[in-house]
Amino acid sequence: MANLVIDIGNTLIKIAVFAQDELLYTTSYSSLDAGTLFNLTDQYQVNKAIISSVRKEAESWNAALEKRVSVRYFNVGMTAGIRNQYKTPQTLGPDRLAAVIGAKKLYPDKGSLVIDAGTTITYDWVAADGNYFGGSISPGLNMRYKALNYYTGKLPLVETDAEFENYYGDDTTSAIKSGVQNGLKYELTGFIESYRKTEPELNVILTGGDSYFFDTLLKNSIFAPYIKNEPYLVLEGLNAAIQNNND
Repeated sequence: MANLVIDIGNTLIKIAVFAQDELLYTTSYSSLDAGTLFNLTDQYQVNKAIISSVRKEAESWNAALEKRVSVRYFNVGMTAGIRNQYKTPQTLGPDRLAAVIGAKKLYPDKGSLVIDAGTTITYDWVAADGNYFGGSISPGLNMRYKALNYYTGKLPLVETDAEFENYYGDDTTSAIKSGVQNGLKYELTGFIESYRKTEPELNVILTGGDSYFFDTLLKNSIFAPYIKNEPYLVLEGLNAAIQNNND
């Protein structure tokens, strides 16, 4: 028997199938229908599913899936052993909570700083003892480039440049790259340094769409074997939540 994990974001729906803790299959869709889900439930003998969504409306296939398998809807009460100290848990994004659950599942004996690099950048700390205290929310990489163009009269829209390594720019385009990418690097290293002063054995876990760029950005500037890249961290956390019987 297997678990079907569905993470519904603003633009993409990410899907994974797990047999206990083993990831068997993962993919993403811009839209989803019941037939696709039924194929997965039949192929992998799915008996349980968990759905996390940032959308207010139910999906058209929800009711049909509920008739096939046991479905749970991820919420702030499903902590899978994490002790949630966030003062307003109802406002906590489900992806942030799922990510720290995933971090604790993968690295149970260590604290973790989870850096989710997407439209925004979120920094979330789960301590070695399982306490989740919260974190920070910052503009994402592409949002920073777009904001400079949108809120000024003359600055051009510049794209991310993975090859850019200078600490300054000698024209407007390279100056923007320096400001955005070096500024982001200093932000990342500053957060990491602060958290590791509190918990010296802390893991740093990168996830999200820009995680590989962030990984390169950090490892070009510091030697950091404690930095891990876990692209399926949110899905891992949702799978841990559905397996936990104490929520």
